[in-house]
Amino acid sequence: MTRRKPDLGLDTPPRTAGKRALLRPLPPVRNLTDEVIARLKKEVGSGRLAPGARLPTEQELMAALGVSRTVVREAVAALRADGLVTTRQGSGAYVAADVSRVPFRIDPEGLSSIEDVLEVMELRLAIEVEAAARAAQRITPRSLGAIGRVLAAIDAAVASGEGAVNEDFAFHLAVAEASGNSRFAEMLEFLGRHLIPRQSVRVALSPPEEQRKYLARIQSEHRRIHEALRRGDPVEARKAMREHLTRSLKRYRGLAER
Repeated sequence: MTRRKPDLGLDTPPRTAGKRALLRPLPPVRNLTDEVIARLKKEVGSGRLAPGARLPTEQELMAALGVSRTVVREAVAALRADGLVTTRQGSGAYVAADVSRVPFRIDPEGLSSIEDVLEVMELRLAIEVEAAARAAQRITPRSLGAIGRVLAAIDAAVASGEGAVNEDFAFHLAVAEASGNSRFAEMLEFLGRHLIPRQSVRVALSPPEEQRKYLARIQSEHRRIHEALRRGDPVEARKAMREHLTRSLKRYRGLAER
């Protein structure tokens, strides 16, 4: 397989192109393993690699794609973890018989637009509202103390001029853990810290004073949730969490409209 040399913007003679053509931004470097994964997923999705079909051998993939054995093995391992590929001892790798049973995943790198993030935030809202209600019903002094410590950490981060993104996520995770149902916390961990849109929102806000007011509003919403949990009030906890996340959605939709 003949590889094409990357276009570095150097093929045009300087006399006609000038310095600006020479200094064009380079294309982003892409991970070869991800490229192989994407290529094989496309083949499976198109049906060219049907369910139960045997994948080409390592040597064939290496020759066809121009990559190393390590890249091929990493790609096949990732596809196996996703449930798209199964391996048989001494026989090779095969497309899974039922590729529709691929585990649910959200790739943070796939959230390329505000609209993508909004969709995931709506999913998060559905999960966290119920988690807050369960937490109010099952709250313990230990879990309430953990939530209180996270609130204090948010205050400290904001006071030092930070965005408190990690501390914000820790608050929501602490509430999910207080639900007594580990699946709530596991799902929130799975969705990940990219669901806290604080960084993007802060960039869109201009003066520092406006940023501080925004962060103060967020923290007051957190405190309302904490108070509902302290009182063991599932109705108020559900309402407070719903309003908090709904406001976040509205704030983020405002960015999309801009």
